[in-house]
Amino acid sequence: MSAFTHIPLGKRIPASVHGVSCSLPTMGDIIGYETKAPETMRHLCSGYPRFVQHPYLKQAAEHIVNKLGLTGHQAWLTASQGAAHTLQAWLKPVETQVIFHEGISGVAFPESTETFASAKTFLQHTGSLLSSREAEDYLLRVGEISVLQAEATFEGYAPGRVKTAVAQAFGTGTEDIFLACSGMNAIYATFRIASALQQPRKRTVWVQLGWLYLDTIAILKKFTADPARDYVFLYDVFDLAALRKLFAERGQEIAGVITETPTNPLIQTTDLVAISELCRTNGAIFVVDPTIASPHNIDVLPLCDVAVNSLTKYAASEGDIIMGAVAVNPQSPYAAEFRRQLPSHLEPVYTRDIERLAAQIGDYQSVITRVNQTAPIVLEFLRQHPRVRNLRWSHHPDSRENFLRLAHRPDAFASMISFTVDGSLTDFYDRLRLPKGASFGMKTTLVCPFIFLAHYDLVMSDSGRETLAACGLDPELIRLSLGCEPAEDIIAELAEALA
Repeated sequence: MSAFTHIPLGKRIPASVHGVSCSLPTMGDIIGYETKAPETMRHLCSGYPRFVQHPYLKQAAEHIVNKLGLTGHQAWLTASQGAAHTLQAWLKPVETQVIFHEGISGVAFPESTETFASAKTFLQHTGSLLSSREAEDYLLRVGEISVLQAEATFEGYAPGRVKTAVAQAFGTGTEDIFLACSGMNAIYATFRIASALQQPRKRTVWVQLGWLYLDTIAILKKFTADPARDYVFLYDVFDLAALRKLFAERGQEIAGVITETPTNPLIQTTDLVAISELCRTNGAIFVVDPTIASPHNIDVLPLCDVAVNSLTKYAASEGDIIMGAVAVNPQSPYAAEFRRQLPSHLEPVYTRDIERLAAQIGDYQSVITRVNQTAPIVLEFLRQHPRVRNLRWSHHPDSRENFLRLAHRPDAFASMISFTVDGSLTDFYDRLRLPKGASFGMKTTLVCPFIFLAHYDLVMSDSGRETLAACGLDPELIRLSLGCEPAEDIIAELAEALA
């Protein structure tokens, strides 16, 4: 009998009202989600909060608009008043107003599909949305709901517990750990500070090293001073010659380099030592995101100026919290400025979110240990299966040496594996009974056709497919994020779908 059961379309993963993922069990559902087909969207209880407006945020926004008498208006709610003013500035010249009611801030505007979408995109990129728990508390205060969802929280000083756990993972002191309301906000704030620090030196160029997460790419494309001049994309993380050539030609212009280690979804680990030396020699700020493997597996902080991390992954392993962190390398020449500026640039973390994370973060290390044990077993099954192609993992021959150079232990092994299958992607994906949805780093295994989900616009155009192919990305790539279930149970489901 299967250890996994089919999760119906749109149901939250996990079942908590604050669950960050939702079930998209067929390729038809994936396409329906991407095209916003009504027959798909009506089933969605929720979704990854930066992409799908949480029902509590929607309900709270509508209530505030009504309370303020803003007939014919819509609103987006933000993590702070500061974020609301930033959003308002982004939406100019559209008519908007910053709103505030019962402790909740946001931006209201006359009903407009275009303005609504533009505001959503900005909040998605910057990670500055209101917390679903803060919206829940607001709805309880104003009588829109009658009870909060029951959940375990930490009774002591939650910020201290979380910062201590994150500091231990990064191998630094708590004074160099700064919490953000989302991982994306951690990246955005770091980028803004670094850009401002480099601007007086007339350094405006940002280098994207490798194919990174879509919102990290969007930040570099949209928020550099002159994207046509200041955004440089080097897709091959192993091509150090190209990076050295770029520094030789434009070194005095380069503000920073940002990469993921390993990258998402190709799980490639670059030579971080060589790049670190290149950045330091040339005065560029080096930002590294180790979320895929987690700082419990790899030691990146000594090699960069700042590390950014999504605590939604592994630290919040139940899958019901959005939060991020910035770790400052105390040896960086920019450390003092980052320490000084981060508190005012990062969006605040809501009290109940950090109390919930503090209740889970004690499992952080054990979850990493578990997936380190499971991943090699599942990988070996996939390596030997005749239908599996283009297999990528943290110990892939092109990355193994670089990854292990950073690893805390020889058995460190990122939970993420990506691959393609011979034959029909739809047939494989639809038959698979593993949980299927966005996100990773949960105790629950998650599978998704990542390129369809994250880059549907590229998948659906000839030029987009050419871009993907040039970067080594197959549109039909499957991303598997292993959870804490027994390896044999995960393998059984993969074997059945591949049969």
